[in-house]
Amino acid sequence: MRAESLGFLQAMLAQPSPSGYEGPVREVWRREARQFADRVEVDLHGNAIAALHPEGRPRLMLAGHMDELGFQIAHIDDEGFLYFNTIGGFDPTTIAGRKVCIHTANGPVLGVTGRKAIHLMSTEERDKVPKTHELWIDIGAKDAAAARQRVAIGDPVTYEPAFELLGDGLAVARGFDDRMGAFVAAETLRRLHQDRDSLRAGVFAVATVQEEVGLRGARTSAFGIDPLVGIAIDVTHSSDHPEVDKRKVGDIKLGAGPVLTRGANVNPKVFALLTEVAGKEGIPYQVEATAGGTGTDANAIQISRSGVATGLVSVPLRYMHTPVEVLSLADLEAASRLLAAFALALDERLDFTP
Repeated sequence: MRAESLGFLQAMLAQPSPSGYEGPVREVWRREARQFADRVEVDLHGNAIAALHPEGRPRLMLAGHMDELGFQIAHIDDEGFLYFNTIGGFDPTTIAGRKVCIHTANGPVLGVTGRKAIHLMSTEERDKVPKTHELWIDIGAKDAAAARQRVAIGDPVTYEPAFELLGDGLAVARGFDDRMGAFVAAETLRRLHQDRDSLRAGVFAVATVQEEVGLRGARTSAFGIDPLVGIAIDVTHSSDHPEVDKRKVGDIKLGAGPVLTRGANVNPKVFALLTEVAGKEGIPYQVEATAGGTGTDANAIQISRSGVATGLVSVPLRYMHTPVEVLSLADLEAASRLLAAFALALDERLDFTP
């Protein structure tokens, strides 16, 4: 991956972006997209939309959601410990014993997620999955008054950022799901800007908000853009690690290329064009079967207005919705190459009616 692109990815991952609190990541994304777009706007919902050749036809929407999982301060007890709600879907067994950052009006506040030590638990407690209200955040405050001087109800919380490179081109970070999708959308725009004389479509790259709490940003931005074709960019589960049944989730590997979904949520002609373009460009890809809705922004885009010809391009991910998500940087590059080639192949004479 080119150094500038890697720096952009790291800058996005370093910023907090729980659903509903995406502002810091949005500013990073907007600064990058301005270099390659004809215009960049933010709608009333908070989606960032970068348009290249907006008068072109057909209109293509590329959507990667920029929100991540997080927490929200809900209560401060008399001793100064903080209780929280979860933003998005967590495995509660992974929450305790972590460093977290509370993002306040006066800057970040360090905290740790607490739970009773195993030595103090009864046998029944050791075998029980903790409920969220049984966990807390410790910021070292002596009492409630001291805590309230530093933290307010509603402040968002994230795990500490920790982007690092692993072996063989893999990387680990919190929140690859799905800031990497917004990254790929911007990278696709960068590639298309270099070939804009050959671009016939109008391309709208979108960093959407609030996917983790109901695909909300994709719904509003798709309505506003009114694309003919829309492609969601997200993560999918890899099955190349222990304890995964490939009979249930398929055979998906890190480093083997982006994953193209087939099923009811995907227009068959969009899928066919993606595979055709990948073959012509020599871009490796994998195929995933999903019989119904995918639980991604593709679900919302497909049923916007009178319907959108929708595709889903995913990047394989290990350990989804944990603080240590792992992916292949080569898959990110391949995804942006594929999407750029797909955009260049679009022509208003194409008919995507199934």
